[in-house]
Amino acid sequence: MLKIQNLKVKLVDGDKEILHGVSLDVKPGEIIILNGKNGSGKSTLVNTIMGNPNFEITEGNIELVNEAPNDFILGMIDPDEVKENGNYIEVCSVEPNERSLLGIYLANQYPVEIPGVSLTSFLRLIYNSRRPKDQQLNVFKFKNLLKEKAKIINYPEHLLARNLNEGFSGGEKKKTEILQMLILEPKYVMLDEIDSGLDKQSVKEVFEGIAKFKESIPETTLIIISHYDKVLDYLKPDRTIEMEDGLIKEIII
Repeated sequence: MLKIQNLKVKLVDGDKEILHGVSLDVKPGEIIILNGKNGSGKSTLVNTIMGNPNFEITEGNIELVNEAPNDFILGMIDPDEVKENGNYIEVCSVEPNERSLLGIYLANQYPVEIPGVSLTSFLRLIYNSRRPKDQQLNVFKFKNLLKEKAKIINYPEHLLARNLNEGFSGGEKKKTEILQMLILEPKYVMLDEIDSGLDKQSVKEVFEGIAKFKESIPETTLIIISHYDKVLDYLKPDRTIEMEDGLIKEIII
């Protein structure tokens, strides 16, 4: 379970508080729609969970409770942050890359371009970094896996030969975020307006791919920020959470 307790957050370069005490228990396997007007704190919440350095926690805590990362993953996490024999992990005390290793993933609203970094090489690196040497894939086997994952969302195969997001359209960048999700198979997935900037067909392909991913790994949790109701055509939420002025105002089940 992802446990958020009385979370208060401000921008690092400012004094204005954005989140004013958000508390939320996110259970494994849940689908949560996070609603609210622009400026309500939705993106701040998911970016803080992921460890975006632009946001500072002034009060509260984020924990993974009763999770059981394997010994290989735990070996890459600061042991001081794993409490009570692994019963909980203080998420807000570990680095963003360690949060990713623990199965937390954020599909960004504005993915960045990284010139000179091969997309395929990057995806193979993050795939293999989560596995012992005897479970890692060589270039040939990984390319076959990547093509299989790309087909799920009709990802343009020619982009796999390009650098990471370099020269990509907004929609192509969003699809690349979902392709990363399919490769990583994280447990807690946060999607920050992943459908904005996509045409109708791409929205269909992305959400059908997310639905297939969720069906194949039911214990995956989805936290989805969207201004469109189209997501409801593909995924049935367990809860809809309304945010307003940096607080949770309503939870609809």
